[in-house]
Order: sequence, then structure tokens, then C-alpha cells
Amino acid sequence: MTGYILRRLLLMIPTLFGIMLINFAIIQAAPGGPIQQIVAKLRGQASDVDSRLGGMGSDVGSISGDALHESTYRGAQGIDPALIKELEKQFGFDKPPYERFIKMIGNYLTFDFGKSYFRDQSVVSLVASKLPVSISLGLWTTFLVYLISIPIGVSKAVRDGSAFDICTSAVVVVAYAIPSFLFALFLIVVFAGGSFWNIFPLRGLTSDNWHMLGFFGKMTDYFWHLTLPIIAMVMGGFAKLTLLTKNSFLEEIHKQYVTTARAKGLTENRILYGHVFRNAMLIVIAGFPTAFIHILFTSSLLIEVLFSLDGLGLLGFEAAMSRDYPVMFGALYMFTLLGMALHLIGDLMYMIVDRRIDLSASRG
Repeated sequence: MTGYILRRLLLMIPTLFGIMLINFAIIQAAPGGPIQQIVAKLRGQASDVDSRLGGMGSDVGSISGDALHESTYRGAQGIDPALIKELEKQFGFDKPPYERFIKMIGNYLTFDFGKSYFRDQSVVSLVASKLPVSISLGLWTTFLVYLISIPIGVSKAVRDGSAFDICTSAVVVVAYAIPSFLFALFLIVVFAGGSFWNIFPLRGLTSDNWHMLGFFGKMTDYFWHLTLPIIAMVMGGFAKLTLLTKNSFLEEIHKQYVTTARAKGLTENRILYGHVFRNAMLIVIAGFPTAFIHILFTSSLLIEVLFSLDGLGLLGFEAAMSRDYPVMFGALYMFTLLGMALHLIGDLMYMIVDRRIDLSASRG
């Protein structure tokens, strides 16, 4: 077991390095870097001045006619080349890409992620400030998805072909077919003052007077704000897990050891929960890290936007749009490490559920 864990930890090093290298190379090839973003804002301000002065301010910010051709940044005509050079030095773009990548990885090894280009905060403090929202959405959604999906999936497998199975299958198909953000829009229209009732809030994780409330009031307010976002995310996530649980149990129920157990006179509950459950749940448990990562870092983006929840999904989206590289790469590094750690935990849970599995014999 110890040897397996050490091998997996050592394997994380080249995996993490490869992920960072590939993403770094892709970003270098993508147009519209941070300097281009600043240039666009400067040009927009200059255009606004020009329009208000009737075109008399067309030379604002320019040095000479030769400066129009000295910059490699699109739209930088009329911007002082010295300012461009200063920005390149400030952001580290005066060095070749391989030097920047080596320096970035060296800093990341000590968990030094630097500061945001466009916010006066460190990457760590930015991520930490957004974590409560995303963790709340991720943990509660994952908990409810498993709490709902496993009992329904087991019941569907035991009652395969019954009216219960057919009715729940119809619900599962509908939940699978409707994207979570469309269901979120439906909830907003119906329950958040869109057209019918104004029962639930539409913005934030807590109310403005949250700090003035007592413990019970704070918990009530917290879950009151989370109700609609979590319902929308659960509807989009429980369908797959329900079908996975059902199919896993059906496969185990039709195996020979179940027939043998019935022949020995064991009760159906003893067979189901004493033998089938342990084997069938392996694949469900193994998928927990992937499900949590998907919910935490992917599914929550549109939900955060729709419900004005300032979490990691929204932070990553805004960083990508503004080309805030420290936030982009710092968050990628941290989340990749977290994802690989959760996958390792998922593999170790195999052994906890089924002692017959010997991870120490694995080479992966």
C-alpha cells in the first residue's frame, strides 16, 4: 500500500508538469494577451476623447509617426513604445517563453503564485476568497446527488421493469436531457421573482444583514440562498449516477454468487446489502472524485453567473477573458493537484470497500 501511494505521488510530478507545459504553450499561441487588453483599454479611452473633441484629440498618446510601426501589438498605433516596453517588463514578457515557464514552475513549487495582473490581490487570497461559494455548491450538490441517486438506483435495479422503474426512468431522462442552466432559468422565473413567486433570493450566498443574525438565522439564510442553485445542479447531476448505480447493481444481481446465496436460503436483504452492495458500489465510489471535480470546477460556472455567486467558476472565467495569467495558471496548478489527490483517494477507497483488492500489487 505504501509503495503504491509513493508511486502515485511520484507519477503526479510529470503529470502536473505536462499539464502546465501544454496549457502554457496553448496560452502563448492564443491572441489577446494582458498587454493587448491594456492597449485595447487605452485605445478605447483615446477614442472616447476623440469623439468628444470632434476629432481634435487624434494625436493623444502618440509620439511620432514612426511609433505606429514599432509595436507588435495589434491596435497599439499611437501608444508610446516606451509604455509598451515598460508593460512587457512589468509582466515579464521581456523574457523568452521558456524562461518565463521555468520561473513560473520554480515559484509554484514553493506555492508562490504571485499577484493578479488586474486586481491588487495575490492569487492565493483571490482563490481563498472565492472558495466558500464553490465549496458550498460542490459539497452540498455532491452530497445530495449521492444521497438521492444511490437509493433510487438500487430500488430501480431491484424492481427492474416495474412501474416504479419506468416512472423514475422518465424523470431521469428528463433530468439528463435538460441542461442545469436551463433548469436554473426556470427556477428563477418561477421562484425568484421572474414572473410568478418571489420566494428565494437571486443574488449572493448570504443576505446583507447576515452578520447581525443569530446562529440559527445564519444557517437558515445560508440555505435559503443555496436552495435554487443546488436544486439546479442536483437535477443535472443525479441522472448519470442513478443509471450507473442501477446498471452496476443489475450486473451483480445476475452473477452466480447471488444465485448460490439464494440457494443457501439467505434473505434478499442479506444478499443485497451483505454481498451485492459491496461489489456494486465499487464503481460508484470510484467515480466520486471525478464527480466532485466536475461539479466544483465545471458545472458551477453558469450557475454562479445566473445566481450572481462570486465563486471559483466565475473567477476562472473572468481571468480567462482578461488574460490574467497568474490567476489562470495558479488556479490550474492548485486544482490539478487537488484533482489528482482526489483520484488517489478514490483508488484507496476501493480497498476500504473491498478488502480483496490489493493496491500494493498494482504498478499504476
